[in-house]
Amino acid sequence: MNKLLTTLCVIVLLFLSGCGKNTGNGELIGAGQRGKWFEPKPYGMVLIPRGSFTVGPNDQDVAWALNATAKTVSVESYWMDETEITNNEYRQFVYWVRDSMARELLGQQFEEFLIAEDINGNPIDPPFLNWEERLEWDNEEYSEILEDMFLPVHERFFRNKEIDSRKLKYQYEWVDLQQAAKKSNRYNYETGEYEGMVDDYKGGHKQIEDRSSFIMKEALNIYPDTLCWIQDFTYSYNEPWTKQYFWHPGYDDYPVVGVSWKQASAFSIWRTRFHNSALKAEGDYPVQDYRLPTESEWEYAARGGIALNMYPWGGPYTRNDQGCFLANFKPLRGNYVDDGGLVTLPVGSYEPNEFGLYDMAGNVAEWTSGAYDESAYSFTHDMNPNYEYNALPDDPPALKRKVTRGGSWKDIGYYLQCATRTYEYQDTAKSYIGFRCVRTHLGR
Repeated sequence: MNKLLTTLCVIVLLFLSGCGKNTGNGELIGAGQRGKWFEPKPYGMVLIPRGSFTVGPNDQDVAWALNATAKTVSVESYWMDETEITNNEYRQFVYWVRDSMARELLGQQFEEFLIAEDINGNPIDPPFLNWEERLEWDNEEYSEILEDMFLPVHERFFRNKEIDSRKLKYQYEWVDLQQAAKKSNRYNYETGEYEGMVDDYKGGHKQIEDRSSFIMKEALNIYPDTLCWIQDFTYSYNEPWTKQYFWHPGYDDYPVVGVSWKQASAFSIWRTRFHNSALKAEGDYPVQDYRLPTESEWEYAARGGIALNMYPWGGPYTRNDQGCFLANFKPLRGNYVDDGGLVTLPVGSYEPNEFGLYDMAGNVAEWTSGAYDESAYSFTHDMNPNYEYNALPDDPPALKRKVTRGGSWKDIGYYLQCATRTYEYQDTAKSYIGFRCVRTHLGR
């Protein structure tokens, strides 16, 4: 009897193991069952649903401002920051760059600041920074090594020992998919090599060797231009903002300014790497890249789902029914304070639009990813329209223009309109331009 039971058990086990090897019985069932995945809501962002809207001038635009005809376009859904990036949020980026530079310096003498081997003991070259190791700025053993990060004694104001912001350079890289997508730059399977040429954005034009040729690298100073408060205005006392606006806790919730288009783009790349590194450590899937919004994404979000509205709040006026202004701008021919502020105000000081987005008009104008061209509406696609151009160092100034939207605390009401587009140069920083990020939504 026992022998019979043993035989039956063996047969059952063989049958079950056979089923495991022939899962699906030859049917197409996919590479593996990974379960349902739902994208969690990013902190501080709101979901903008996919939809269509009409871009172009408003009925009340004057003739000289009509640089495009009305056009219906559609955009995919995406996440967007509820507010502009604040001083406090941008300082997280600055402090990360500062600390990474310090760890790299310390790692040359203290191996605990670097991860030079993987879990199997294989060498990692170049090594990773060890963020688990505590960084003590007041440690006497570290002070001599880190001294180079501070201002020289003869450059210090009132003997204050401060980080030399000129040395805060973020070394980053990105993949240029636009150049990789060109037919002339594709991999030739017959010859087994690449045959095209690629621009490296430093003025170089070189032969494509392999996939690494599409990896663009740059080292960029990321500290905001705090002197822009003085530079932007003549015969105006703006020194207090130059001295304290970016770093003082009293301005933590104010929008960061003095950030160029290139710096805003670098912040977006850092934010992507920072978030995905944390997800990878938890064994989770990466998310789409954070980036500056396209011009069409920004306008669609500003309209809040209301067709042909003049301002983000939906109405044709800059005041509500109680006579209060609905945004922070320059009303009444220079009465800056009548809307509640003289220059910038804390983000979210006014009511959000129908999508839940704050300050889509006024406070600070915002960078978009788009390059400025007067006729862009005419040649861009009607699905996720976008025109980008990464200018080379020797390109004429006209090719370095980037679209800004929304108007600012120093602009008149015209620039607050959803359809109004203007520009600034990609390597300039202004006291009235900030930014916010978007992230394409995954799936439905």
